[in-house]
Amino acid sequence: MPMRSSPLDSRHRALGAKMVPFGGWEMPLSYPSGTLAEHRACRGGAVVFDVSHLGTLRVTGPEACERLQQSFTNDLARISPGSTQYTHLLDEDGSVADDIIVWWTDEQVFDVMPNASNTDRVRDALGGAGAGAGGSGFRAVDATPERAVLAVQGPEARSRLASVSPGASQVARNSVALVEWDGVALRVAGTGYTGEDGVEVAVPSDAAERFWEALAEAAVLPAGLGARDTLRLEAGLPLHGHELGPGITPLQAGLGWVVRWDKPLFRGREALLAERERGIHRRLRGLRVEGRRPPRQGQAVLRDGEAVGAVTSGNFSPILEAGIALAFVPPDADIGDEFAVDMRGTPVGASVVKLPFV
Repeated sequence: MPMRSSPLDSRHRALGAKMVPFGGWEMPLSYPSGTLAEHRACRGGAVVFDVSHLGTLRVTGPEACERLQQSFTNDLARISPGSTQYTHLLDEDGSVADDIIVWWTDEQVFDVMPNASNTDRVRDALGGAGAGAGGSGFRAVDATPERAVLAVQGPEARSRLASVSPGASQVARNSVALVEWDGVALRVAGTGYTGEDGVEVAVPSDAAERFWEALAEAAVLPAGLGARDTLRLEAGLPLHGHELGPGITPLQAGLGWVVRWDKPLFRGREALLAERERGIHRRLRGLRVEGRRPPRQGQAVLRDGEAVGAVTSGNFSPILEAGIALAFVPPDADIGDEFAVDMRGTPVGASVVKLPFV
């Protein structure tokens, strides 16, 4: 399959971005300033990430809410139009097929935001092959080609965005709103993946370059997926394909709060209920590693010299200036417990710490 590209692809290349394949898309990993500088700019100022590789399924109709309720683990009855919600789509065995943000933009309009390359899987789960055509009560359409999504993040994200779009800058955390900018309708959500404040903005494709340039004029710096990954790791946030995926349940990942057990029906509920009753066999924990050497995915976690788990994500923390990792370890592992990470045959000491790292 040919690689897909963002509506902002030409802007990234003009800025000298290093482009890499990611989830079927060619996206910027970093710009000439480098991942460390981009990471620190987000922690101290404001940056913009192009996250157009994320999917957008526009789910509409009088049956839309009930269809989502029957498919996802969280409970939309706990929020209302104008809100966002983090949720999971499970496989029948209870493992996480995808983790998703739902933007509830109007009474019968939802933007379901899957991870890169999972859009078709989520649409099939919502309604099978007929979901694209739908009926009078429900429709799920892939709106991904129609927009770019820009994540403006950092402690100064809102103040700098205010000079571009005051309305967008005022969208509160976990809220979503339609905002007009320069004659263009934006969908703006108070969400992000960095541990910092900010918003994510869905911009019509034909206006994406203008909005990007307006952000640049407001001193919002571009940042690539490399910094986005180190930022989310410092924030202790899971990444599908690492902390979530086949064989990994929300309970093992420490995300049981996203499962509303009082809902009578959602896919994978029975398998997950059985796991809750028998107890999990592993648990996701944060490890701070001695020294600056970064742990890596797949490296064994050792206790008393014996492999008892594995790193799911690891890297160097630019803020802590130390190696950090998310790892599956025995369920009895607690804050302060000592382990080691096998780094290419060398055990390096690591301790369990409370998340987030930063």
